[in-house]
Amino acid sequence: MYTKSIIAAAAILPGLLVSATQPPSYPGFTMIWNDTFAGAANTPPSDKNWKTITGYLNQNSESEVYSSSTKNLFLTGSNSLQIVPLKDSAGGWTSGRIESVGSWLPTAGQKTRIEGRIRQGDGSTATKQGIWPAFWLLGTAYRAGTKWPECGELDILELRNGVPTAFGTAHCGTYPGGPCNEPNGKGSTINFGETSLAFHTWTITWDLTNKDWSSQSIQWTIDHTVFFTLTGAQLDQTTWRTLTANTFNIILNVAVGGDFPGAANSATQGGTGSLMEVQYVAVYMTK
Repeated sequence: MYTKSIIAAAAILPGLLVSATQPPSYPGFTMIWNDTFAGAANTPPSDKNWKTITGYLNQNSESEVYSSSTKNLFLTGSNSLQIVPLKDSAGGWTSGRIESVGSWLPTAGQKTRIEGRIRQGDGSTATKQGIWPAFWLLGTAYRAGTKWPECGELDILELRNGVPTAFGTAHCGTYPGGPCNEPNGKGSTINFGETSLAFHTWTITWDLTNKDWSSQSIQWTIDHTVFFTLTGAQLDQTTWRTLTANTFNIILNVAVGGDFPGAANSATQGGTGSLMEVQYVAVYMTK
């Protein structure tokens, strides 16, 4: 989401155990962290788990100013988080963005999984030009000064303009071009039929169980169906390690405008029709 795409992944596993909006358990995996966004309605997400980003970031030609207002970013009181872009009377946009306080390292010899259960607002595509929700990972090296895309980015879910086509992408290497063909990245898309009301589970899984780096993989899934797989053999070893041997922060946000979706127009509407709602985010590792 730093520029234009996503990467998401997971393998189909038998015996999936789902309990309401709680993160599911998976055979062979241990959940090592999660947030189910419990708390009183109209309160911010836990500052133990999330850092709320504020201000204008001047990235990707986006329009929004990120706000800590509970009009833009709030718990629902029903175990979920909503991020709501809003347009003010002067035509300016505010929205919400949170970044995980913790970071996670894919572990050599194991599988590591990050997933979230997310829905979009029920506004029509005619009212969502420029709306850009995302669930993604950014290499923590970025905070230490490593430039994008060398720091590594894995986009688990990106949508644009209300169209029910999800993007999953890896960003890496150098810009422009490089091993990940920046700014496009390496990724794939999947059309899932609709964006309103229904929650979907979006997952990325690193499979580093093979000692041969070129046979290792990262997979993207929607509702446990794989729609993209990236292997080490598609990159060079140094670049692959950027995506598999460094720590990542989790980011949830709704941008407005930018190079990926294009600018909002006069028909673009803020409010709940353009929201992103998240029931949980969870991190797993094989036992």
